Amino acid sequence: MAQLLVMSSASDPALPSLELLAHRVRTIPADPAELVSAPPADLLVLDARTDLVAAKSLCRVLTATGLEAPLLLVVTEGGMAAVGADWGISDVLLTTAGPAETEARIRLAVGRGIGGAPEPVRVQTSGLTIDESSYSARLRGRPLDLTYKEFQLLHFLATHPSRVFTREQLLSEVWGYDYFGGTRTVDVHVRRLRAKLGESEQLIGTVRNVGYRFNVAEDESETVPS
Repeated sequence: MAQLLVMSSASDPALPSLELLAHRVRTIPADPAELVSAPPADLLVLDARTDLVAAKSLCRVLTATGLEAPLLLVVTEGGMAAVGADWGISDVLLTTAGPAETEARIRLAVGRGIGGAPEPVRVQTSGLTIDESSYSARLRGRPLDLTYKEFQLLHFLATHPSRVFTREQLLSEVWGYDYFGGTRTVDVHVRRLRAKLGESEQLIGTVRNVGYRFNVAEDESETVPS
């Protein structure tokens, strides 16, 4: 059980799923001065749902002043695209995340500690560039207007080129174990992704009666640190 300190000025919970977990949680206003009298914590959770500019500034202040605990940022899906590596956070989590995903993110962030977050990855293959640090994707220089889940799905497939995944595996890896929808949602997102890829829709291949894979020749793929 971890000691969590939530920094939020909103009246509603930033991360409702926390109420279903056994961690000890204390909420304080989103002001660095409040940390002076705050109890020690294993993880700091910052609510960035309503003011991304202020949240980014606060993240930089916290990391610049020697924050000793990992910093987990909570955002809405619309705010996810604004988060970058320069924020200095350990991880980012949607406010709608379920208990299983929230528990996993907390466990991993606390386990890694400060500075232990994995280095963002940039994938470049077949005219497609996917930048994990900025949650952006481009096809031959053209920006792809992807939702967060579409980005996650494309990024996951592209970082495992030619490997076939069942719909159930994709639900687990991209949507999380706590997702209660059916495998049909994978088909829907694949169809939307292909539409946005246009003439390059064949990058996402279908393996009959099995699932999907990212179609790219092994010698054409490159995954490099961002």
